[in-house]
Amino acid sequence: MISKKLAVEILNKATSTGADFAEIYYEDTLSRSITLENSKVEGVGSNVVNGVGIRLLRENRSVYGYTNDLTKKGLFKLVDSLKASFDFDRLVQPLATLKKIRVKNIHKVEKPFSELTNKEIIDYLRHASDIISSHDKRIMRVITSFLINHNEVTIFNSEGKMWNTVRDYGRLALSSVATENGKLETRFDGPGTQAGWEFFTKTLNIDSLAKEHAEKLILMLGAKECPAGKFPVVIGNGWGGVIFHEACGHQLEATSVAKGLSVFSGMKGQQIANPIVSAYDDGSLANEWGSNSLDDEGNVPQKNELIKNGILTGYLVDNFNGRRMGEKGNGACRRQSYKFEPTSRMSNTYIAPGDSNPEDIIKNTKLGLYAVSFGGGSVNPATGDFNFGCSEAYIIKDGKILEPVRGATLVGNARDILKHIDMVGNDAGFGQGMCGSASGSIPVNVGQPTIRVDEIVVGGRGGSINEF
Repeated sequence: MISKKLAVEILNKATSTGADFAEIYYEDTLSRSITLENSKVEGVGSNVVNGVGIRLLRENRSVYGYTNDLTKKGLFKLVDSLKASFDFDRLVQPLATLKKIRVKNIHKVEKPFSELTNKEIIDYLRHASDIISSHDKRIMRVITSFLINHNEVTIFNSEGKMWNTVRDYGRLALSSVATENGKLETRFDGPGTQAGWEFFTKTLNIDSLAKEHAEKLILMLGAKECPAGKFPVVIGNGWGGVIFHEACGHQLEATSVAKGLSVFSGMKGQQIANPIVSAYDDGSLANEWGSNSLDDEGNVPQKNELIKNGILTGYLVDNFNGRRMGEKGNGACRRQSYKFEPTSRMSNTYIAPGDSNPEDIIKNTKLGLYAVSFGGGSVNPATGDFNFGCSEAYIIKDGKILEPVRGATLVGNARDILKHIDMVGNDAGFGQGMCGSASGSIPVNVGQPTIRVDEIVVGGRGGSINEF
């Protein structure tokens, strides 16, 4: 830990040659993981991360460095290497002390993940594994894992403020492989939370999740190849929100917007989506996977409106990129660890619920695809072009969900897809994932209700959809 006295010395030294702002980010993290393969324990491990990142700013310039040498000598050495970038007269007054800002913990838990024994976790994972593997002999491999990340952070800055916050994440991972006649199918489910162990033992029904995991795996193993063409696609709630996250969400982050590298740069106030579409990013939701009591610049996360009735109304802004944009940070600054310079990132990003029942969306689709969940994909942030592979999808015909299809890929553009959303359901939900970007890999929720895109290019090897 860094004392307040040492932090004051570091900050004063950092601003002595002209930086107009300096920040110290101290991190102490304990990670644990337990993995079973086909119900047998394959790995039990832990990892401790402890270090400091220091950032200096002057107007629209930044310099960042980090170290795990927490001695006064080691920290001063880092500051000396950074402050050489600003050879100017001092702009800020030296600090005399730091004021600690109280941070309200938005996460209330009964049993923190840090209190779990290995036996509790192993028994839980083995139970899930047994349910999956016993479902069908074609399931040849089942990997069940539980991951814990306990993170304690202290932030000091040259404005004379300091904050402390604690983050405690837990995530279950189910990953299985089934095979038949040379065909291979995989499935992954990964619910995560900051709600404590009680989420996995009381809120989540592990028997139902494991059973559904196995059933969907076998169902998709026997699926036909998806047809190709341009037709309506209904995208399921929860994890279906990954398309909005990847294709549109990243382009609403100040990281790209401030530099004019986003297709949505300079478009605030303009119509970018169908008027039935509204979208938000809310890092203040209690116990959610992507939430924080405090962002990585000391700002309190909030519910940020991004799109309202199809109009672009806001961006996700960190303090530094906000300088370029003439805006204040809105609690959206995040990073993986002290080794990464922080920047604007999503937290719990979602399309808001609409007025349609999911059943009516299906009934109003004469011929199309129902995409329930997605695997890998790619996006070009400069153009907005994207493609996403569907891990679970079905044919819709005459308003009914029919047979499953595999190998479906959705291809489109961020600006186009928002305008082609013509129905929005009332069944909003979240899916948990890890998002990689400029400041590393961080926990995020993607979300949406069931939506329909009236027309999008679908790639597949199953011929024409009219043949189904």
